[in-house]
Amino acid sequence: MLIDPQTLEAALEDLMRWLNGEAIPGAIVGGVAASILGRPRMTRDVDAVILADDIGWERVVDSAAAYGIAPRTVDVFEFATRTRVLLLRHVASGVDIDVLLGGLAFDRELVARSAIVDVGPLKLRIATAEDLVIMKAIARRPRDIADIESIVAMHLDLDLDHIRNRLREFSSVLDMPEIQDDFEQVLRRCRRSGS
Repeated sequence: MLIDPQTLEAALEDLMRWLNGEAIPGAIVGGVAASILGRPRMTRDVDAVILADDIGWERVVDSAAAYGIAPRTVDVFEFATRTRVLLLRHVASGVDIDVLLGGLAFDRELVARSAIVDVGPLKLRIATAEDLVIMKAIARRPRDIADIESIVAMHLDLDLDHIRNRLREFSSVLDMPEIQDDFEQVLRRCRRSGS
């Protein structure tokens, strides 16, 4: 189910109140960030990256309740242990919130490089266009490739060296050269079309 804008706004407002109120380092990524940094599109959930290893996952989840955010599965920590994702839900709106528990140097860099963006009445901490492109290039789904094309079209001043260096690292570590190859194909396509 796609989220209507008012419902999404309520979920994002409480998500930011939670992260700011509890001093949890984090940034919004995923479809919401892609819509802000690229062309607007519909989304089914909200995605964020947080740095919670030092705070403790249990404490993070417990603190979310005061902001109307609760686990959406009974085995939230078991799932998080396997995937490093907390499956949460904004209770009032019913919007699912997937919280990626950042643990890599890239995640720390993404959060440090993120910036506050005014979106209507909201102030949202969003990953940079470059870091979002990197995440989307690693995911490699058709929706992610479309998001990369949209972001590249909207940001002619992208730091391509930063993107290429990180994608080279991920391609090597994951033994997936296609990650970098796919990005270069998208870039060539965008340049040919004048995006």
